[in-house]
Amino acid sequence: MCTQEGSQARTPPADHPSGSGGVSVGPSFRPAVRQLPAAGGRAPVGHLARVPRGFRLTQDTLKIVGSTHFPVSVYVMLHQKSPHVLCVTQRLRNTELVDPSFQWHGPKGKLVSENTTAQVTSTGSLIFQSFEETMSGVYTCFLEYKPTVEEPIKNLQLKYIVYAYREPRFYYQFTARYHAAPCNSIYNISFEKKLLQILSKLVLDLSCEISLIKSECHRVKMQRAGLQNELFFTFSVASIDTEKGSKPCTDHSCEASKRLSKAKNLIERFFIQQVEVLGKRAEPLPEIYYIEGTLQMVWVNRCFPGYGINILKHPKCPECCVVCSPGSFNPRDGTHCLQCNNSVVYGAKTCM
Repeated sequence: MCTQEGSQARTPPADHPSGSGGVSVGPSFRPAVRQLPAAGGRAPVGHLARVPRGFRLTQDTLKIVGSTHFPVSVYVMLHQKSPHVLCVTQRLRNTELVDPSFQWHGPKGKLVSENTTAQVTSTGSLIFQSFEETMSGVYTCFLEYKPTVEEPIKNLQLKYIVYAYREPRFYYQFTARYHAAPCNSIYNISFEKKLLQILSKLVLDLSCEISLIKSECHRVKMQRAGLQNELFFTFSVASIDTEKGSKPCTDHSCEASKRLSKAKNLIERFFIQQVEVLGKRAEPLPEIYYIEGTLQMVWVNRCFPGYGINILKHPKCPECCVVCSPGSFNPRDGTHCLQCNNSVVYGAKTCM
């Protein structure tokens, strides 16, 4: 259950260096080496953000009360048990009710206590055992009770909008700059392919994958150095879904955040070694080489199709990927549900 507000920005997990990352780009593509930065011997990496909070916040003891003024939003993690959704207001929760009668209605009609997925307790609480996105929607409780034995029956109607939510998936996006051959040279293309192969091999055992986002060659005027050709290389490293990977996770160390943290460390170390190893050369610099200090990184969130992050719509679950409401959809791994008047279901992946 998501209950706290927070920022979408986040800091990567604590670093756990893994392996030496000693990978060479090959004789014809060796980067040049310049002096390492003094602080910690690491190339600067910028634009870090905060570690995502734990999202498994559902607690069996957590209870949610309704309101007579507005529908109450309830967030339940996909495939998890929900908190107790009470058929009372905060005021009535601490008041004696004589002969109370509770009746719940959901998106598919009346709910009964024998329902295996959405149970109604004897005290009128609604509990979902294993929540699915198709169970998202408006749930209404009709309460009848007497304040005292002598008073007439009162009726109350409480509405809840129950949303499925998931943890965001995320990836690291790296940018690095290389001194390059002339921008129309085939050597630049060969270099890009080779570098991607090496980086992909570096993180393969961690069930992570490298994807090229873009690679552009530009002519840059340098102070006191004239014009030079530079490759602006942008790539991402993401965790492969465990159900799709060749090595399913079987223990805590296999969590996506831990594997990505290790992959990040290996990539950083790889670029540091490009500076370390080749800095010892007495030979002239090769035509294509990494420009020290240009490696930067950002942490990017993404949601599964049919889910999105919306702090304004879901202030109580600002970091959650919440199922898209009717009237919106998300067709791909983005973070926003897009408007679609044709969408009439929760979790729409297409606008139709």
